[in-house]
Amino acid sequence: MKKILLCASGLLLTCSIQAQSVTDALLYGLDNTNGTARFRAMGGAFGALGADMSALSLNPAGSALLTYNQGAATLSSVNSSAKSVYFGTNAKNSDSTIDLNQAGAVWVFTDKSGKSDWKSFSLAINYENQNNFLNAQTAVGTNPTTSIDSYFLDFAQGIPFGIIANNNFLDLTYQEQQAWLGYEGFIINPNTDNTSYSSNLTAQSNFFQRNTVLANGLNGKLSFNIASSYKDRIYIGLNLNSHFTDYTRTSSFYEDYRNSPGHDNSNGLQNVNFINELYTYGNGFSFQVGAIGKVTKNFRLGASYQSPTWLRLTDENRQTLRVTTDEQGGFFADPNVTIIYPVYRLRTPSRLGLSAAYVFGKHGSLSFDYGRKDYGNSTFTTSSLFFDQQNQNIEQLLTAANEYRAGGEFNVKQWSIRAGYRLEESPYKDSRTLGDVTMYSGGLGYNFRHFRIDLAYTLMRREAATGFFEQGLTNPAQYRLKNNNVSVSCVFAL
Repeated sequence: MKKILLCASGLLLTCSIQAQSVTDALLYGLDNTNGTARFRAMGGAFGALGADMSALSLNPAGSALLTYNQGAATLSSVNSSAKSVYFGTNAKNSDSTIDLNQAGAVWVFTDKSGKSDWKSFSLAINYENQNNFLNAQTAVGTNPTTSIDSYFLDFAQGIPFGIIANNNFLDLTYQEQQAWLGYEGFIINPNTDNTSYSSNLTAQSNFFQRNTVLANGLNGKLSFNIASSYKDRIYIGLNLNSHFTDYTRTSSFYEDYRNSPGHDNSNGLQNVNFINELYTYGNGFSFQVGAIGKVTKNFRLGASYQSPTWLRLTDENRQTLRVTTDEQGGFFADPNVTIIYPVYRLRTPSRLGLSAAYVFGKHGSLSFDYGRKDYGNSTFTTSSLFFDQQNQNIEQLLTAANEYRAGGEFNVKQWSIRAGYRLEESPYKDSRTLGDVTMYSGGLGYNFRHFRIDLAYTLMRREAATGFFEQGLTNPAQYRLKNNNVSVSCVFAL
């Protein structure tokens, strides 16, 4: 039966795993352009346009431009693919899923007496999948100089061998656990001083390596919205948002030595497979305020502020090392433990949005949105030396990123034709680590008066350079990431 350990809060520094890092802090701060098919087809440029269920997720004032009670639900088919280059070798991987991307309803109340300048107000509740974590990446190649032994050696140096040999895995710190895995897997051995370690590999160069990362899950947001219109010229709104996160990531690193120069195929290690399984879950809170003003009958300006999201997260981690040797064949260095770490807190950055839209009556519209997030303000608010170091890394590596969205809609009788574009700059100071997002979108809609069906297609692209591990073996693989999304929305009067 699988063993489970709940680390005491006093051990948080020593138990901390690599999920609590810059990369993962960024993971929960990034948003995708999800929502209704109309919203997606127009690049999410709805900050000043409003009048859509997903518009209120960008600017809470958007629901005040709706004129009747309505509900909406959106189903999406998502395909995520990645092409990689690692030391000159190409590889690719992909995965697909179907999810409920959005569901919500709004109720509009109007002043029928005509005596108040506050002409109407609306109440809405809306769920959106802010970010689908679906990801499938594989990189394959022959590393000329660096092996997985460098990962375990990096952790092991300086640890007395007696601690590794004479203690239960559950009693070790994370650093000591990695040293334990390396030793039990015959990858490293202690030297005579019993505090330094050497590699057990006979191979000296040209290590065949394959790394596969499979991830899934979501970052969901449930919004409670209230908005009102003043003289049908100024619209204001407020969102109170409840967030929940469910994220699973499995990485499998394989290394083979049988064709490496200098390796003795009749002795020692033949290959290694290092598997890391991470499960992160939690919840959080944020709020949004926004306003839209009609400068003229057709021209609108909007502004919005999204607060930081305050998250409480829990990590569960399991590691397994499968090793093949000439003497023992295949065996596992498996502690058979799933470690549950104490709850920690993360604050993601706030967002400021400005927008403009021009509405051509019933014929269509053009809209443009600008947003800015300073990812360098992401902060682990749990107090410890480890998290203090992670916050310093965030400040050193991340920066503010600008986002631009543009969208257009053209109506012909009951039909609507839509197109959009989105560009979000890299959150890293070195954009080679994670590049800009570019998204192209388009879609159609047909209005049955009290019922509307919308269809959207989006193509999102991004480049990244990612190492297999954050210590030791850090040679980056180059990735070209692509996300294809087809969404269908049903919008109906209530």
